[in-house]
Amino acid sequence: MTHPPAGAAPAPEAPGHTPPPPMAGGTPIGEAVADAAAEWLTLLMSGEATDADRQRWQAWRSAHPDHERAWRHVEAVTGRFRLMAPQAAYQALSPYAGLPSPARRRALSPLLWGGAIGVTGALATRSRAWQAQMADYRTGTGEQRNVALDDGTHILLNTASAIDVRFNQRRRLVRLVEGEAMIVTGHAAADARPFLVETGEGRIRALGTRFTVRQGSASTTVAVLQSAVEITPGGASGLRQVLRAGESASFTRHAIAAALPARAQDAAWTRGQIVADNMRLGDFLADLARYRPGILRCDPAAADLRFSGVFPLQDTDRILGTLPSVLPVQVRLRTRYWATVEVRP
Repeated sequence: MTHPPAGAAPAPEAPGHTPPPPMAGGTPIGEAVADAAAEWLTLLMSGEATDADRQRWQAWRSAHPDHERAWRHVEAVTGRFRLMAPQAAYQALSPYAGLPSPARRRALSPLLWGGAIGVTGALATRSRAWQAQMADYRTGTGEQRNVALDDGTHILLNTASAIDVRFNQRRRLVRLVEGEAMIVTGHAAADARPFLVETGEGRIRALGTRFTVRQGSASTTVAVLQSAVEITPGGASGLRQVLRAGESASFTRHAIAAALPARAQDAAWTRGQIVADNMRLGDFLADLARYRPGILRCDPAAADLRFSGVFPLQDTDRILGTLPSVLPVQVRLRTRYWATVEVRP
């Protein structure tokens, strides 16, 4: 591997080249800097970097503000690799290490630059990842965990999920940092303190109930399996809505969507299943990717294909292997940790 220069400033963009998406303040990151960041990432994840290599990497980062901005973006986007072993993460990237710089940049761009975010978004991503690592209870990719609380409440954490528990004399508070959980609250007669679940968008108050909560990128989804809950968005004073058994709804900090009948897939994960009910392939794969380490992509040409089925979550390779039998698609594996589902030629 050819190491990137330790202190080079950003080079001018070559004619005809499209720069990466804008970063903080709308200023683009130059192509040369993007190439160098990709090379450093591949080297550092290979397990072969020496102390001298790390010193050169730090020197590169400090040589120009654009270098540091590019690296912070790489760290934010590749946060998904934090639960993978370093060598496994490197294997997901290694096919691109030997490519010439322009080809490597094109190959890595869906990972590193396809979702470029500004400083605020990067800090939010890093903050949530840090909070998840420091949470009271958490799960890795593909893992589930049962948590029993002192008040008799039982919580089932889904894949890549994290919660903090904060009980005091006035209330019982569970903060869903990321992911998804099913909550079965302790008997109301035994504990009069309100039971609250807090997400990035607001709070859900349990009214003696069993329900699931999922933290999305900008919204929370609640499905009630038994009894009822009350939803209170965090940024809309006075707005509340009660959901009853068999209902589900999503909400943001400022609004609550209309209640809908709960879907089979809302709680299917608690039985070790993923359910597609006339579901878009793109949505199905986005959900499946939560249970599978590495990267799972859907070709836009195949994203709107629809299908139905019930699939066991314990073997995501088997689920991918089944798709070509129900849809006109093929699964292309770059590595074990990088799969793309695309339309069959």
